[in-house]
Amino acid sequence: MKTHQISAVRLTTAKAYEISSGGYKLNLSPDAEKRIEKCRAYLDKKTAQKGAPIYGVTTGFGALCNISIDEERLSELQKNLMMSHACGTGPRVPSEIVKLMLLLKIQSLSYGYSGVQVETVEALINLFNNDILPVVYTQGSLGASGDLAPLAHLCLPIIGLGEVEYKGVIMPAAQFIKKPVELKSKEGLALLNGTQFMSAYGAWAVVNAQKISDMADKIGAMSLDAFDGRTEPFLPQVHDVRAHKGQIETAKNIRAFLKDSEIAAQKKQHVQDPYSFRCMPQVHGASKDAIAYAAGVIETEINSVTDNPTIFPGEDLCVSAGNFHGQPIALAMDFMALAVAELGSISERRTYQLISGARGLPSFLVKNPGLNSGFMIPQYTAASIVSRNKTLCTPASADSIPSSQGQEDHVSMGANAAVKLYEVVGNTRRVLAIELFNAAQALEFRRPLTSSTVIEKLFADFRRIIPFIKEDEVMYPHMAAAEKFLEKL
Repeated sequence: MKTHQISAVRLTTAKAYEISSGGYKLNLSPDAEKRIEKCRAYLDKKTAQKGAPIYGVTTGFGALCNISIDEERLSELQKNLMMSHACGTGPRVPSEIVKLMLLLKIQSLSYGYSGVQVETVEALINLFNNDILPVVYTQGSLGASGDLAPLAHLCLPIIGLGEVEYKGVIMPAAQFIKKPVELKSKEGLALLNGTQFMSAYGAWAVVNAQKISDMADKIGAMSLDAFDGRTEPFLPQVHDVRAHKGQIETAKNIRAFLKDSEIAAQKKQHVQDPYSFRCMPQVHGASKDAIAYAAGVIETEINSVTDNPTIFPGEDLCVSAGNFHGQPIALAMDFMALAVAELGSISERRTYQLISGARGLPSFLVKNPGLNSGFMIPQYTAASIVSRNKTLCTPASADSIPSSQGQEDHVSMGANAAVKLYEVVGNTRRVLAIELFNAAQALEFRRPLTSSTVIEKLFADFRRIIPFIKEDEVMYPHMAAAEKFLEKL
């Protein structure tokens, strides 16, 4: 059994993804337990002193922050908060994202600045370890006071409310939670404030966007060879004099992928290639750099304390501030969506070139065009998806709508940025799958010449599940299989 100990050790996005998707079990390190206990003891002592009101601990929330709550009703206040804020709607959050949300919420609480009980964190760990996944909805968060609505749904089960999915069946959480947590002061706020909805989507997107970026280089290289393209635009001298890191890396990848290709080595009849081929280093490279920037922002976020107020026991401070505001990752996720969408946009153009009847390839990549439409319509599908991505690339973070009677007067809309980023990543994978479907077909028309060792290996693996198309047949199963193929790379 694989285990991961929750501690102060920095989590990378790749490690968070691995833990959440790889069957790991979590446990708290002794140091994490001590931090949590120390902060909770401090907060209990602080509230017993009956001094100045502490936001969200001894007061109401948002615009109700000036209303003090009697000590004997502080637990009720937190439970009421949990129930009243569970206002999510729309489609369900995918299970893989819910699992990441649990991990990231546990990680954030473990630093000992949130004032929760160890019992509360252990209850969340129990959900994670047993794959009891809360039912969470995609719509409802402004991404400002944290992800209030989705995090309410995420954490309701530990107090015996809400719904969970277990082994594919949705049922009331009360069936699993025999001993609900009795929330103490501030705990509901600690659970609901935070950016774990946004940052879970962001961490998932970083890992998958990096995979897509790698796929785009390799599939683009196959398309270049199938199109009988030139390799001079990928020479290192060209890129050293511009020196963007992603551009240099992409050109290096293309050179390596086509190193021993017979097709690439043959004399060319054309002077230059369309931009979608010869500008792969510049376009793919810019996306690489943007994804790398976003990855850095998301990694900082998943290693941060993002609830409110923030408690510093050693300094006798309980500060109501704004670490829950999603602006840093909202901007980064909007940027990443654009970067990933561009990989799909240029991919669709390469597909279009392959079916255009140029460079000795038959129109629509079939031997008898006219009687057969061949690969005409997969390109339509790719174009449709690319257009959808363009719509999704309108930045969510450009918007703000005040809430809570104006107390929360600027919001990030980062949750919307997160959800649409998830769709952009999936869409771009589909576009690349369509390009691979076309590129493999086109490569067959270059025989008996062969491509490189790397590309021929990709081609052979692909051909094990998707055949050469001799004449018209139903295409969508092949397109779906191509997408599944890429998901497993």
